[in-house]
Amino acid sequence: MDQVKIGKFIAQRRKSKNLTQASLAEKLNITDRAISKWETGKGMPDTSIMLELCSELEISVNELLSGEMIEMKDYDKKAEELLLEMAKNEETNNKKLLMLETVIGLISAIPFIILAFVVEYTKMEFVPAIILMITSGIVFIIGISFAMKIEREVGYYECNKCHHKYIPKSLPFWFSMHYGRTRHLKCPKCNEKSWNKKVLSK
Repeated sequence: MDQVKIGKFIAQRRKSKNLTQASLAEKLNITDRAISKWETGKGMPDTSIMLELCSELEISVNELLSGEMIEMKDYDKKAEELLLEMAKNEETNNKKLLMLETVIGLISAIPFIILAFVVEYTKMEFVPAIILMITSGIVFIIGISFAMKIEREVGYYECNKCHHKYIPKSLPFWFSMHYGRTRHLKCPKCNEKSWNKKVLSK
């Protein structure tokens, strides 16, 4: 979605309704700073007020997200294009988050491994060695927990049997056998256990 185009469209529709940023903000029960942010392409309307905004500007959500008025003959085509673009954006964002998961995992594991070698090969005294290992262990557990949370919630797991895509519950996810981002999980739709692969979008 082109935020700058959407912003210009919001400004154009607001002016056509003889509304100032302040008066539109008052109708939506938000600040005029939020309106300014949308109109300059620095932000997007929150989904919770999108319908109300469209009602005030007398446009559809499809037109808002397209950043232009749409003729009826082009409506289905524009809706399809918008859905494809949203799916593509979701996939791109999910790829970035999964890359972040890998980075967090590495950042958490490397200090733990280094400290284990330091403790082993420097003949450090018992108490400082234990404190260092416990500290690095806590950092490792927190980092890995955060990385696994990202992996579970970003994208979906696809059932190998019925191809249903879903986000698994925390407990089965944590204790499932896995290699890479493929996990042995029970599908909530067909109730069959199989090796489910991570996919980025539905």
